[in-house]
Amino acid sequence: MAVMRYIIMKSSGGVFFVEMPESHAYQLSALNLRLHKEIDKLTAGNVPELPQAIAECADLELHDKTLHVQQGLDYMNELEKGFSAIEEKTYPLVSLLTEIRALQAQLEQWYEEELEA
Repeated sequence: MAVMRYIIMKSSGGVFFVEMPESHAYQLSALNLRLHKEIDKLTAGNVPELPQAIAECADLELHDKTLHVQQGLDYMNELEKGFSAIEEKTYPLVSLLTEIRALQAQLEQWYEEELEA
């Protein structure tokens, strides 16, 4: 059975959790920090809200039923969709999308391998 970690994310809508394979959790945290570093450089008007990764944990037991856990690949698919829709003219958005898509592809492969096992 796969070992999972949880990235605690904070957005204007509150707190939510992203479930990631332990082997990829750090990559999501690092990607989130990089995107936050670069997002202010984007000049387009349609930049999506980017939640802030605020913590990471190995176990998660939710007592508040209003909070939710999102699968890592679903989160990455939404992130890629949001960033690919940005109509940026002055900042090289391609490098950010490349990083997002690289982690997305790694997760797709990881989930395929888990289904086969």
